[in-house]
This record gives sequence, C-alpha cells and structure tokens, in this order.
Amino acid sequence: MSLSYDIWKMLTGIVIFLLGANFLEEGVRFLAGRSFKLFLKKQTSNKIKAIGGGALVTAVLQSSSVVNLMVLAFVGAGVIQMESALAVMFGANLGTTISNWVVATLGFNFNIEVIAYPITAVAGFVMLMSNKEGRLHQWSRLLFGFAFLFVGLNFIKTGMQDLIREIDLGQLNEQPAIVFLLIGLLITALVQSSSATVVIVLSALYVNAISLYAATAVVLGAEIGTTLKLALASAKGSALKKRVALGNILFNITNVLVLFIVLAPVNRLITDIIGIKDNLIALVFFQTLLNIAGIILFYPLLGPFARFLEKCFSGNENETIFIHKVKATDTDPAMVALEKEAASLLHHTIAFTLEAFNKKTNTLQQVALGRDFASKKIMEKYEYIKHLHGGIYNYAASLQRNVTDKETTDRLHQLIDASRNTMYAAKNIKDAWPDIEQLSKSSKDQKYNYYLHTGERIADFFEKIIALVNTRPSPGNFEKMTAVYRSIQESYRSMLTELRREDLQETLDEIEFSTIINFNREIYTCEKSIVFAVKDLVLTEQESARFDELPGFIR
Repeated sequence: MSLSYDIWKMLTGIVIFLLGANFLEEGVRFLAGRSFKLFLKKQTSNKIKAIGGGALVTAVLQSSSVVNLMVLAFVGAGVIQMESALAVMFGANLGTTISNWVVATLGFNFNIEVIAYPITAVAGFVMLMSNKEGRLHQWSRLLFGFAFLFVGLNFIKTGMQDLIREIDLGQLNEQPAIVFLLIGLLITALVQSSSATVVIVLSALYVNAISLYAATAVVLGAEIGTTLKLALASAKGSALKKRVALGNILFNITNVLVLFIVLAPVNRLITDIIGIKDNLIALVFFQTLLNIAGIILFYPLLGPFARFLEKCFSGNENETIFIHKVKATDTDPAMVALEKEAASLLHHTIAFTLEAFNKKTNTLQQVALGRDFASKKIMEKYEYIKHLHGGIYNYAASLQRNVTDKETTDRLHQLIDASRNTMYAAKNIKDAWPDIEQLSKSSKDQKYNYYLHTGERIADFFEKIIALVNTRPSPGNFEKMTAVYRSIQESYRSMLTELRREDLQETLDEIEFSTIINFNREIYTCEKSIVFAVKDLVLTEQESARFDELPGFIR
C-alpha cells in the first residue's frame, strides 16, 4: 500500500470526523438551540455557575468555538458582562475535553465501528428521506453526526497504522517539544478544531508513532490554535468583542506557557505519581488538567483581568458617529447631535439599500459613514444599522428625561419617528433580499429586467431624498416632499399595471409572479418608510402634521 494512499486515508478520516462534528452540532442546536442560549444567560449570575454552564453546554454541543461565538454575541448585545463572558469561556475550554474522553475510552478500546457503520447507514437514510424541517430529520442528523465521528476516527486510526509500516516516525520523538507545540498549533489552525487535532494525536499514540511527551506538546499547541476562529470572528467587531476574544487568547496562551515550562515534570506526575499507564487516558487527562489548572489560576484574577481587558481597544462601543460625543444632559447640543445621528442612520440605510441593488449615487459618496461599514457584507450592514438604531433610541430616551419645553419635546418625537421609519425601511430590504438575489440571478429576461428597472428607480429616488436631507432647512421642502411621495405612489401603480400585461403573465409561473408582486410591495413600503422618515427630518412639526393629512396619504 503506497504512502500517498495512507496519507489520503488519514485526511479523509479527518474530514469525516469534522463533518460528523458539524452534523452533531447542527442537530443539537436545532433541537435545543434557544434552550442553550437561555441556559447560558441564566448561568452568568456568578462566576462558578458561568464556568459550569460553559463546560456543560460545550460538552453537549461538542464545540467550544460555537459557545465562544455565542458569548461574543451576548457581549456585543450587552446581555452579559466581561467577567461573566470570560468565566463561560474558561468553562467552554474544559467542556471540550469531554469528547476526547469519549474517544479515548470507546474509540480505541472497543470495535466501535461495528456499531458506528449501522447507525451511519440507518440515520443517514432517515435523514435523506425525512422532512428537513421536522424533528425526525434533526434527530437522525444528530445520530448520523455522532456515528460519523467514529467512522472518521477509524479512518484516521487505520491510516496511521498503515503509515508507520511505510515510514519510521520514531525519529520525530528526538525533536524538541517546541516543534510539536508548533505542529499542534498549525494543525488546529488549519482544521479549526482542537478535538480533531487531539484525535490525530491519540491515533499516533495508539500505534506508538510518538511519545506521550510529544503528544502533550501537540495538545498545548492545539489550545493556542483553537483561539484563531474567535480572533477572526471579533476582528471587525466592536471593542467589546475584541476584548473578550483577547481574554480567551491570553487565557490559553498563559496556560500553555506555564504547562510548557513544567511539561516534563507534569508528564512524570501523570504516569509515575498518579500512575496512569494507558497513554490515551494520560493524554486526555493532561488536557483536562491543563484547563482545570488554568481555571484555578485565573479564577481569583477574573475581576482584575476583566478590568484590564476593558482598557484595551479604546474607541466607540457602538456604531454612533455623533451622539456618543455629547452627554444627554446637555440638552441643546444633544438635540443637534441626535438630529445628525438620525440623518446618519438614513444615510447608512440608503447605502445598504443601494448595495442590495449594486447601485451607487454620487451624492452619497460625499457622506461620512461609520467605521468599517463599507467593508462589511450585506447582512452585516443590516446588523450594523440595527445597532445604530438601538443606540439612537437609548440616547433619545435619556434625552427625553431632560427635556421640559414643548417645542424641543415635539422635535425629539419627530427624530424618534424618523429613526424608527428608517429602521422599517432597512427591514423591508432585509426581508426582500432573498427575492433580490433570485431576480438578479434569474435566467428569465423579464425577471432580470424587472430587477434592473427597480434598481434604477431606487437610485433615482434616493438621489432626490439625499438632496432633500442635505439642503434642510428650506422653504420649499414641503412641496418637494409632496412631489416625492406622489412619485412613489405613481411608480407603484405603474408597476402593478406593468405586471398585468398578458405576455408577462404567460411567461411567468404562479410562484414567480407572486415573488415579483411581494418584491414590489416590499420596495414600495421601503420607499414610503423613507419618505415618512425624511418628512420628520426636514419639515417642522406643523408641516409634518399637514403632510400626514394629504389626500391619499396612508400610514
């Protein structure tokens, strides 16, 4: 059997193992996804519960990365504080060792594939034949993933056995420990799973390809490599998310450095003093010991560690451009900042909508948008807008407590309404996004041309809107707003008339026709929401009330 065949067999096993972990994770998250999130949120009332909650959820999900990404989302939304987030992550690192205990005790000491293959076949068949939205499909997906873990393990194990018949890996043991640490880091960075790295090392240990000492060094490298996914996930996030990711990285690196310095004595402690002679059990014991030692080391320092992290990555904690610079208690400058922020929210929503149609306007290019907004993906832009709107709402609520005169109160209510309607418009485009993608990629000229025509209409509409916002206040804005509103009403009616064409109805089936109808309605509602937002931005309170009373004006 050739060397290349053995290597490909091992790589196939790694891929099967990772697929199994993915199927298992998705099945569990579907069956109890919300329960996990609620459980984690409840467990953050104290540090001990947070560590235990992180360990338990990770043990079930079999992925510390998933739990850590959940924590990032919680921190970004302000649901949990830095200290609690770190505690959950410490527990998650411990929880990820559970799967390795299962693999070490069952995967090598029993002929587990005798059970794994039938489960894979039956669960896979049920998964293919069942309704994808049903619980039967997800349960079969979960079982398929669990069995696939051991199918992959069998490929890795037998591939490793065949490999050592071809080449002598014993010379590797002569390399210094730092080399094995770097190997573990590299493998984990590539496969993005410390569990997969440990499975590879367990297979090498099982066939005596490497020593326990070398294997423990690889595990240390895997502990660092597993932080890469979290670092990448937080790279373009808020300062809060970057701090949490940094905390996880520092925790893992500190643990690794401390254990690396005493690696030889720790190995002797496990094998000679504690008396664990089975190398597979000794390795997973070492990994568990590593994470428990880290928790013991960092637990008393959680408070100072969290305060240290809060000083890192200085800058905005949110996406606002103006209001974070002015205290809500300074009423007059705060009102000016809020008005600018409401206009900024509108500009971001316009940019988001234009990108959905692959359009640009020269006018918008002169407007300052938030940090990193342009580099974000389309749905990341929508999340950015949601956070921006939330910041505006919270600021306006604080400002409202300090406002006493009627004129300022009325203007404040206008700005709140303007921001709310702008958010409605962004939500319309988010909901229409699947239809936009379908129309923009359609092979039917009627559908594709409808997408192009709508994009031109949107771009022209926003040119007028931006001009109105940039020239406020202006005596002629009421008439201009009325003209813009009439134009979108007329445009909507003309689009409906166009859809009644007999040749168009003959070339589109019922689903395609319904898609275009719903798409057209979403775009019209978006434009109408933008008009509502802009009239509160550029018109006085009296003019806004008059505008609401125009014939044919439908809220």
